[in-house]
Amino acid sequence: MQKSKASTKASPAPPPPLSPFLLSKTQTLTPNPSLMATPPPSPFPFPFVIFVFVIVFLSLPLVSLSKSTIEPCSVSDACPALLGYTLYADLKVSEVAALFRADPFALLAANALDFASVPDVPDRILPAGLFLRVPTLCSCADGIRKSLSTRYRTRPADTLASIAADVFGGLASADQIREANGIQDPSAVDVGRTLVVPLPCACFNSTDNFLPAVYLSYVVRGGDTVPAIAARYSTTVADIVNANGMGGTAVGPGTSSRSHCQLACPSMFPRYASDYGMLVANATYAITSDHCVQCSCGPGNLNLYCTPASLAVSCPSMQCRNSKLMLGNATIQHTSAGCNVTSCDYGGFVNGTLITKLTTTLQPKCPAPHQLPPVFEPPTSVIRESYLAPTPSPIPEAEPGGPVPSRKPSPSVAGTFTLPGVSPSVGPAGSSSEGTSVDRMSYILNLLLLLLLLIFSR
Repeated sequence: MQKSKASTKASPAPPPPLSPFLLSKTQTLTPNPSLMATPPPSPFPFPFVIFVFVIVFLSLPLVSLSKSTIEPCSVSDACPALLGYTLYADLKVSEVAALFRADPFALLAANALDFASVPDVPDRILPAGLFLRVPTLCSCADGIRKSLSTRYRTRPADTLASIAADVFGGLASADQIREANGIQDPSAVDVGRTLVVPLPCACFNSTDNFLPAVYLSYVVRGGDTVPAIAARYSTTVADIVNANGMGGTAVGPGTSSRSHCQLACPSMFPRYASDYGMLVANATYAITSDHCVQCSCGPGNLNLYCTPASLAVSCPSMQCRNSKLMLGNATIQHTSAGCNVTSCDYGGFVNGTLITKLTTTLQPKCPAPHQLPPVFEPPTSVIRESYLAPTPSPIPEAEPGGPVPSRKPSPSVAGTFTLPGVSPSVGPAGSSSEGTSVDRMSYILNLLLLLLLLIFSR
């Protein structure tokens, strides 16, 4: 019996896995379109992503000034500074001065308001909405510059937010007041408590481009532009941008912007004088020596000029020793070499004593009679923001004591508004800064980017 061989049928080999590549007759690898992975559709087209990135990038310079610039410091000395303050209600001169612990006469003098011939100056009512320059001392505390001389006694219904926003016009924030006074619960403010109100200020060595200057802290209002602020305070757009570390000329409401108020006349008083370091902003006044002396700056030069104050106070003799000259007077003598000028100058207030000194200088030309800055009557009402005209900058070419050359009219800068008595393009150096070109360029770029968005979104 013949055994039959068991026939075993081999199972078919499994098919090779499909490859994403096909082997063509020419033995080259070509992609298999049926197996190539297709990425899921993106919810945003690639051009749209690029557009959003560009928008965010170009928007960075426009929001770079979200808070006030902080000036670091490491020394304990203080400098004169100015605070820009808008009255929140009709207030007496004495009430505004008490709010900032300032002298009522010095407050009016810093704004070129009549402080001598007006009767009962401290009781004079100033209207709500009036903008004032408040003189203060800018100290160094906690490593930054700020004014710590302001005190406020709380009243019923006061909150830190209302004190910051309403009473002080946004110069300080509620958080800054809370931290300065160690308040744990900002909603619970005891009535009658005296609060320290830290206010922003700046020194920057009291110079601007190597010229003496006093700095103003100003809260930006709605509708303000950097060119308009520069015109209002007789400075340049470039100076404001540099002082605040801005990436552009765009500003928002509530921003505390330190702009140059004016070039100033420096003093040369000894360090031990109580009025040491006094700076008088151009075309304004300062009161010192227990209301016995008034000092002015400009308008033709940056030489401090002090005379007896015309206030009804008892003052010591202001006659220079070994001379018949009184404070502020001078004699001139023509010589072959020029003009000898002998003047009786103010030397500071030392230990309650008014110091005068006799100074003789040789000048190439004899000076003309000194011109005092004009003063204005304190207003009784406010049209728009303030009637106060910004003070003009001195012309560098003017000779000390000589006639002031007339200033050539400058064309208006686009985007600015003109206030009484000021040219929007007049700055410390007599030049204009076309700051609005940045805003115009940003506007054009935004239009172009919007056009790209419409094209790529189809």
